[in-house]
Amino acid sequence: MSDLASVRVIVYGRVQGVFFRAFASREAKELGLTGYVRNLPGGAVEAQAEGERKQLEKLIDYLKAGPPAAKVERVKTDWSEYTGRYSGFVIKY
Repeated sequence: MSDLASVRVIVYGRVQGVFFRAFASREAKELGLTGYVRNLPGGAVEAQAEGERKQLEKLIDYLKAGPPAAKVERVKTDWSEYTGRYSGFVIKY
């Protein structure tokens, strides 16, 4: 049985206006994950992703690095049970 999980990731730093959501969405899709990414008021970016735990851990590593123009200062993760509520990975505006 695969190890399915859900994780909410909040990324702090210079992460808005640097194509962070497009970067996160592309990486999540390549890893076969579902969920969404969106900007939060105050300048952070939130990603909610579901799938295999090892793929989620890879996504977190990508988010800690960010796209070239980003400057990630801090990443907060909150793991929870897999829900299966997402059909794909989308950018919320």
